[in-house]
Amino acid sequence: MASDSGQVVTRFAPSPTGFLHIGGARTALFNWLYARHHGGKALLRIEDTDRKRSTPEAIDAILDGLAWLGLDWDEDVVFQSERGARHVEVAEQLLAAGHAYKCYATTEELEKMRAAQRAAKQPLRYDGRWRDRDPADAPAGAPYVIRLKTPEDGETAIDDQVQGRVTVRNAELDDYILLRADGTPTYMLAVVVDDHDMGVTHVIRGDDHLNNAFRQLPIYHAMGWAEPTYAHIPLIHGSDGAKLSKRHGALGAETYRDEFGVLPEALFNYLLRLGWGHGDREEIDRDEAIALFDLDGVGKSPSRFDLKKLQNLNGHYIRTADDARLARLVAERIDLPTDEGLLTDAMPVLKTRARDLDELAEGAAFLFKTRPLALTEKAASLLEGDARAILHQISARLRAENNWTIEALEATTKSLAEELELGLGKLAQPMRAALTGTTTSPGIFDVLVLLGREEALARLDAQAAPASER
Repeated sequence: MASDSGQVVTRFAPSPTGFLHIGGARTALFNWLYARHHGGKALLRIEDTDRKRSTPEAIDAILDGLAWLGLDWDEDVVFQSERGARHVEVAEQLLAAGHAYKCYATTEELEKMRAAQRAAKQPLRYDGRWRDRDPADAPAGAPYVIRLKTPEDGETAIDDQVQGRVTVRNAELDDYILLRADGTPTYMLAVVVDDHDMGVTHVIRGDDHLNNAFRQLPIYHAMGWAEPTYAHIPLIHGSDGAKLSKRHGALGAETYRDEFGVLPEALFNYLLRLGWGHGDREEIDRDEAIALFDLDGVGKSPSRFDLKKLQNLNGHYIRTADDARLARLVAERIDLPTDEGLLTDAMPVLKTRARDLDELAEGAAFLFKTRPLALTEKAASLLEGDARAILHQISARLRAENNWTIEALEATTKSLAEELELGLGKLAQPMRAALTGTTTSPGIFDVLVLLGREEALARLDAQAAPASER
């Protein structure tokens, strides 16, 4: 189904009660990709009618997370809280047309009804006690809600683009509330009115909303509106198959950016592959995703979130990322004065094995340390015994080297190792400790070149000197 213009229109409609959850980010992505693939429109609606739980901070976090992922929207953001009058208008139209009715049941009456249903082990649903009663039977001035008069006979079927044909007996649906006693609309009414008014043709959302579709369709039918095409996506589970929780990675998009050092294109690619597939392809960039994505690639089974897979994919995108961009991102994560030019020069060496920006920052930190370098416990152990004497010889030999390149420095160091009848590692290990203060780093000759002749020799000399002189 498409809009009157034949155009596909999708929407992402988060509730701003927290961060952009990883599941919500995937739903946003699928909506955005489907619209882009079909040349349609992707819209954003903030469902902020719960004024107590919705916060400006949460709205900002959602908008920020979506923008970071590179998801843009085709019209101004719609705020559901600003559309209350329209929701009430539709409820009153339904009431006037006989598709809804006033219910004067008190809280105490409804609780007795539910207690009886529990005792009889029946489903808890409104029993329609005011469905056919005359409102004149109610006490004067008594508060009331407006309920939808749902069909009682037959069944409702949905040809879901992911789940296939799903059917529910109408007797299982109850006459739910459209307007509360205080005149405010319920979610079930607001979402239908907003989807219709925004011209939404395809409702793509988690399959936890599948039951809602059967409850929402009677409003479309009663108003004579064209119903949307539904696609209910299986939820994301943890790597152990259990419901996704924080321990599995059910965190906000900003957490993956700020705390895990994930690049947006990596999370974009990972979320794309989380429940959707195209053959055996794992690495799919943004343009390819738009070209390939369609709902027939969405699986019917829950997908499993795997942080290690995300980290491995992130490593791929780090290796292919622009060096200057990486340098800017890494500079923000190093708690030392940095030189982005030097970081940019170092990136081709640093990014070969890094899986995230934190590993990049950790690997680059040695470039900006000041002498005397603080040594890790393991690094200090590499400078015990005759290691400092060896460092002294290394420094003297390298000082005589006029060609400060990887090839020349490697040849000189190997020559010295042969003279000393030692393996190259016996020289490289104390060199790494002296030059970086750690036991892990890029290749030792890369380190020498990145530090530069003067700084590299100064660091070697500092550790080669007797303890009384350091």
